[in-house]
Amino acid sequence: MKILITGASSGLGKALAETYADGDNHLFLLGRDKKNLSEVKKNCEDKGAKVEVKIIDVCERGEMQKYITSICQKTGLDLVIANAGISGGTAGGPENDEQIYKIFDTNLMGMLNTIQPVLPYLKEKRKGQILIISSLGGYVALPSCPAYSASKAAVRFYGNALADSVAEYNIDIRVVSPGYIKTPLTDKNNFWMPFLMEADEAARIIQIKAENSANPNIAFPGPFYFCTWFIGILWRRLSRYLLRQLPKK
Repeated sequence: MKILITGASSGLGKALAETYADGDNHLFLLGRDKKNLSEVKKNCEDKGAKVEVKIIDVCERGEMQKYITSICQKTGLDLVIANAGISGGTAGGPENDEQIYKIFDTNLMGMLNTIQPVLPYLKEKRKGQILIISSLGGYVALPSCPAYSASKAAVRFYGNALADSVAEYNIDIRVVSPGYIKTPLTDKNNFWMPFLMEADEAARIIQIKAENSANPNIAFPGPFYFCTWFIGILWRRLSRYLLRQLPKK
């Protein structure tokens, strides 16, 4: 299977690459950290996978279009995981102007720059799967990180709508919304993170659910998903009060 993963140099992307690494798979790993990406490449090759890496920023639309199109023409793709994403702010401080624009550029436009180039190929092939990484933070309007929350909500809504619009082409699109995952990004948080899980555990859950479940939305862990869903349906004045009690990023 030919698999492309963005944000593969660390965190969940690294864990996904190593989870999908086996002798039957050809991985195309994209990231911005050359040293880390080289280490991930070696780890995946040690597991038997064929691996190609590309140092690239998902915000660079032209470069992403050119690279992904070239892969489709040369080897084809079976699975695309639009994983690259960032958070903003620092503990005790809000998202600043520069962070807000970068968050939307990476989380939303970076996702579009990843999946739009491959859609014509998958439509012609009439087969393929796309996993779009959102977040449980996209289920509620978080005052502690408005740009992150809004960008992940936009990713979720776009993924769900796109899934219905391309269903006739037999393209399977899943929106993945995990809770807190232990990554270099969350390591910077100095507040309690409920249901925090290791990246490799989250990657295994994603792989299993993507392969064995028909649910277009993969949200976990279950108790945390229920909490975000429940807050989202509460009377707005009450939900605002509850959300304002959360620590600042």
